[in-house]
Amino acid sequence: MAATGTEHEEMATTEADKPDLNSLHIQSDSEQMKLSKPIFENGRYKNPWDTWRYNSLWNLIKFVRGGENKEEPKKEELDRTLPIMKPNFEEFSAPPSTGVRYMWIGHASTLVQVDGVTILTDPIFSNRCSPIQFMGPKRYRDPPCTIEELPHIDIVVVSHNHYDHLDLYSVETLNRKYGKNLRWYVPVGIGKWMSDRGCENVVELSWWDEDIFTGRSEVKVVCTPCQHWCKRTLLDTNKALWSSWALIGPKHSFFFGGDTGYCEAFKQIGWKYGNFTLAAIPIGCFKPSWFLSPQHVGPQEAVQIHRDIRAVKSVGIHWGTFKMMAYEHYLEPRETLIEEVSKAGLKPEDFVTVNHGEIYIF
Repeated sequence: MAATGTEHEEMATTEADKPDLNSLHIQSDSEQMKLSKPIFENGRYKNPWDTWRYNSLWNLIKFVRGGENKEEPKKEELDRTLPIMKPNFEEFSAPPSTGVRYMWIGHASTLVQVDGVTILTDPIFSNRCSPIQFMGPKRYRDPPCTIEELPHIDIVVVSHNHYDHLDLYSVETLNRKYGKNLRWYVPVGIGKWMSDRGCENVVELSWWDEDIFTGRSEVKVVCTPCQHWCKRTLLDTNKALWSSWALIGPKHSFFFGGDTGYCEAFKQIGWKYGNFTLAAIPIGCFKPSWFLSPQHVGPQEAVQIHRDIRAVKSVGIHWGTFKMMAYEHYLEPRETLIEEVSKAGLKPEDFVTVNHGEIYIF
């Protein structure tokens, strides 16, 4: 499962992996390509691509009224198919000699170590991803640890403000544990929300903005595009931006896809910042496609993102944690990913899934 430094350096870019130069409008080697920027009108953000569409109220009603596989799996079955491993956080006390150390907490929450800098993504440790904890999508797989058990963390990146990615309890608990020593990276429009919850060390970025974090090494943190939307209340739709993230160290790099539909921006990210040592790409909550495809990718599109961004290795996220979020069977993202990796001519180890709490070096 580990990708050596030599493999990273020698990875060849095939013609199929290269982005369409016409769509990127590269004028010359010395000039920067045309990069997608968010549209901001009347105080709200919009996706700039033709691949985005808003669903009608009628489609929303059909989606809510329909559905399959919304029964919570039995614990005995889950313990067999999706076991939760107890992590040994002593492994994070020293960076690996080569590669990126990775642990899946669940959904889009991951713990990653890039060149000695430890990063937490979209932390959610609550039982439900909801503004209230007595209703809303509930976990069927618990986190493999508590926030109190987490090791030293340098950075948290947040992709957007939906409740399954920006969790109030987790933010407040992490802030109490780490205080101003923890740096939060968020898309524009979310900084005030973070500050109002007591977070002192918050950096707010828009697409393609960069910031340098200096820890055991210097890691460049880049706010990169994705196709999604934002909302936490009835009146704040798209008043904040959404993003993916690239974290680039001296030797290794990591891409975090957050939550996204497929769009041309991933080819731009790959051209500007690939090859990524490791990418965490969403693979779940994709059925029915007629409703969810603008905002969520399934395994087929996730494999395309893997190729677009020129990742050496990728791991699937945004699945196997919360019930009632889409129609697919809870194991379908993992099973379909295996099929799509094979169809794409990739090696099985190029794009994988892992168990909650397992620690790998890619």
